[in-house]
Amino acid sequence: MSSFDEREKGEEAKFAHDASLRFKAEARRNKHLAHWASAQMGVENADEIANYVAEVIAADMVEGGHGDVVRKIMADFEARGVSVDANAVEAKIAEFDIQARREILAEI
Repeated sequence: MSSFDEREKGEEAKFAHDASLRFKAEARRNKHLAHWASAQMGVENADEIANYVAEVIAADMVEGGHGDVVRKIMADFEARGVSVDANAVEAKIAEFDIQARREILAEI
């Protein structure tokens, strides 16, 4: 195998590893976000919270970026009469994104 082939395989492996870490961090961020949103909505039942976490993670699969998550949470807040604006949700996403990345990196 030539050094070019070895380098190419190494780059592919790094790309796959980085993509996996990114996916795990985004899922962890959404888990933290769903727990925060559940608390804002007054949800205390563990099963309901677990279901909501799954819903928020699934909502992030709809399109690229986190706009789909913001829309879901804002719709849920509106349905429950919670007055939290989109800027607050965006701020929590940024906060939990940093936290999730740190947690994932600490695990490897």
